[in-house]
Amino acid sequence: MLLLDTHVLLWWLADSPLLSPKAVAAIRNEPVVFVSAASVWEIAIKRALGKLEAPDDLVSAVAAYDFRQLLITFEHAAITGALPRHHDDPFDRMLIAQAQCEGLTLVTNDGRISQYKVPVLTA
Repeated sequence: MLLLDTHVLLWWLADSPLLSPKAVAAIRNEPVVFVSAASVWEIAIKRALGKLEAPDDLVSAVAAYDFRQLLITFEHAAITGALPRHHDDPFDRMLIAQAQCEGLTLVTNDGRISQYKVPVLTA
């Protein structure tokens, strides 16, 4: 099962050539692909600040691909706080904690994430 990093989700929705053929194939062929509530939250904040472009109805755009929602739990939050300080971005730290807790492979192009004990598929 896969968990998409926020930038991977945006690349997927934009059909971006930045997403590697290997990652595209993995996402297409994986029966269960998750998108975290943290990614939707991050996109909403950055979109409102004018820092990025994203679909107006992000929830519908994500649902159109049959990706599953990954909600944030108390356990995810506790693990996030206990992670080593290799990465200070709170959204990325939440994705790392969720991947660890739920046994997911994180699809990302962020090299810092490989410093954590979490399976990574390079985007």
